[in-house]
Amino acid sequence: MTINEEIRLYLRARVPLIVLVTVEEQRALDVLDRVRRDRDSNADLVTWDVADRFRSASGRQLPDAANPDGALDKIRGLVDAAPDRRDLYVLKDFHEFWAKNPNVKRKLRNLSHRLVYSGASLVVTTPARDVPAELRDDVVVVDMPLPDAAALRMQLDDLISNTSGVRADLTAHGRTRLAQAALGLTSTQATRAFAKAIVRDQVLDERDIQAVLEEKKAVIRQSQALEFYSADETPDDVGGLEMLKHWLTLRERAFGEEAAAYGLPAPKGVALIGIPGTGKSLTAKMVGGLWRLPLLRLDVGALFGSLVGESEERVRRALDLAETVAPCVLWIDELEKSLANGGNDGGTSQRVFGTILTWMQEKTKPVFVVATANDVSALPPEMLRRGRFDEIFFLDLPTEAERREIIAVHLRKRGREPRAFDVPLLARVSDGYVGAELEQAVIDAMYRAFSEGGRDITTDDIAAAIRRMVPLSRSQRETIGNLRAWLRDGRAQSASFAEASVAAQTQVQLELA
Repeated sequence: MTINEEIRLYLRARVPLIVLVTVEEQRALDVLDRVRRDRDSNADLVTWDVADRFRSASGRQLPDAANPDGALDKIRGLVDAAPDRRDLYVLKDFHEFWAKNPNVKRKLRNLSHRLVYSGASLVVTTPARDVPAELRDDVVVVDMPLPDAAALRMQLDDLISNTSGVRADLTAHGRTRLAQAALGLTSTQATRAFAKAIVRDQVLDERDIQAVLEEKKAVIRQSQALEFYSADETPDDVGGLEMLKHWLTLRERAFGEEAAAYGLPAPKGVALIGIPGTGKSLTAKMVGGLWRLPLLRLDVGALFGSLVGESEERVRRALDLAETVAPCVLWIDELEKSLANGGNDGGTSQRVFGTILTWMQEKTKPVFVVATANDVSALPPEMLRRGRFDEIFFLDLPTEAERREIIAVHLRKRGREPRAFDVPLLARVSDGYVGAELEQAVIDAMYRAFSEGGRDITTDDIAAAIRRMVPLSRSQRETIGNLRAWLRDGRAQSASFAEASVAAQTQVQLELA
């Protein structure tokens, strides 16, 4: 159901007071004007704000009202004078007044009761969802979604046709891709991004898709809780984890129209459990690159605000934005640190946590969730139950074969040919080391070689760096042991082996001291 259809339905149901939640005031007024004209060509759209006061879309002469109390009195007078008129009265920024003025709340409530017996309706446009308790029984709250790809495409076409001196070297498919790149932006933000791309060289072409994506990254970053990542990693950038890679490759085409026609549901998500440094975050980035989908990182810690209701509002906006950008990958990193706070925040973290869980269970948009956690014991059991995730993978300490792959990956990443090194030897001496530690060993060896006249690194340099390092597996023995027990109980799938029994036989032995 579109926003137009939803508002039209509430008006037909004689809902007297609608709170339209959006930061896009002008777009909201355009929607309401279309609804008003479709509903009754003789109806008027009357707006009021504290600066411009009353304005009529049809040009009617209206009484003046300098304050919100007076505005509500005048609206009541207009309705009483012509109760059969099906006018729409729009109050802008009224959340500022009902939060501070009990008079406004009472008059608004009285007016909404009066409107039930008239043809007119009242709409409050506001960027916040907070409605006073006294009004909740009389109000319907409608969230206005961000523009979809079709609306953005129409906006782009209008901008191109109405801007003189612009050459559009884009096919119809190219224009659609450019519009899709702006998904997640408001109408104004999208127009600004398109205009910026146009004025750069007076040409719109395929290169501007990346320019719009960069603009979107900056806008999403301002949302505080979400960050847009460039997902350039491929499976070749991740050493080992063959079962996890295979699982992801099988679902590579699952978000397309062909999969939907086949009857396949879009994958819901995957949980990655393991100690730090085993490749969980790298895998999240790899999913976006493999599936060629936008990657959004949700910083759950940034969701929490100091004001009452602020945290819940932030999580709602972040999840709405992810759904607007869909299909996409939503990466929730180190989930347990963000949510396990012992309940010392008045229940805010539990409400935020519950909102995320409910959304994960009930979401219908193709948003693939990659949640990572270092300590599964810190997570509530309902977090990892089936239905929220398609699979739960345990990332163990890399085996010798996996360490060979990881070392080779990091050598290639830094412009070195792995064949010039004794990689099997390095894999043997790094027993118990995780991927992040192996990467750091290569970097440490390069620093040492660079300080010695800029010579190239050798196998001995890397081996020495490995021996100087104390692996995290020594301090995380109990955590790894508990996670392996969790794997043996069948509550997770090994990211490296098809069978838990094979994983148990092949896994790196933990040191006892």
